[in-house]
Amino acid sequence: MIRIGIGRDIHRLVEGRRFLLAGIELPAEKGELGHSDGDVLAHAVTDALLGAAALGDIGEFFPPGDPRFKDADSMDLLRRAAESVKRAGWELINIDCVVICEKPAILPHRDRIREALAGALGLDPEAVFVKGKTAEGLGPAGEGLAVEAETVCLLGKKEDPY
Repeated sequence: MIRIGIGRDIHRLVEGRRFLLAGIELPAEKGELGHSDGDVLAHAVTDALLGAAALGDIGEFFPPGDPRFKDADSMDLLRRAAESVKRAGWELINIDCVVICEKPAILPHRDRIREALAGALGLDPEAVFVKGKTAEGLGPAGEGLAVEAETVCLLGKKEDPY
């Protein structure tokens, strides 16, 4: 049996915060605002995994109002969600991600981001892809007010033959 999951997240960009993608800090004038560290890509991947396994979503697992998750490391939250997916009998096959922002450029950092995601998820980096896109000046991401991430994942599970 296979399942596809989709995750999407958006975070406002503000001064005084780090710009993180998969735990990798990118040079930027503004960073993601969030209850946790605001890592929009880690959040989107987490939602994709949990949704594909029908386990819930990131807000259920790690409620934004819960003080335990204030300034939490989103990559740690991703690892914890991935463990829950694995305990439910699912194997992650691959993920494909899109990050939408005007700045910074994603391409120079893509390999490090892919490796960080692969390491956190126990995947070969070849099973992880990340693309950077601009929003052509449109909407919050295009105006430099936000960063967005969208992710698709594929899970597999061996069916019990009995």
